[in-house]
Amino acid sequence: MTETDALYEIREQTGNPAHASVDDVITLVLERARDPRENHHNAHFDEAMAAVVDRYGAEAVRTVIHRVLVEHYPFRTATVNLDIRNFDGVRIGTTAVWTLRELNAQGED
Repeated sequence: MTETDALYEIREQTGNPAHASVDDVITLVLERARDPRENHHNAHFDEAMAAVVDRYGAEAVRTVIHRVLVEHYPFRTATVNLDIRNFDGVRIGTTAVWTLRELNAQGED
């Protein structure tokens, strides 16, 4: 797969070391779920992930993020065989994409 074929600018898809890796995204999402930011314009993502991790566990969230960013699963179907509501798959996928964009923007500075 070439960089232009990648759905997301994630290192595992683009091969570009300047792009965040899926592990970077997962680590930051889980850190923020454990310790949500206060008074931040994106704090709602942290709070949503805290609830999702509490409900399903970190490993399930990790799997959904990997499926979305690396394996090109749609957000709702990334939850298949994980006993996660489709709606929560959308929440996880949305948070992962925002986190990826944030990490990649930091790398551009």
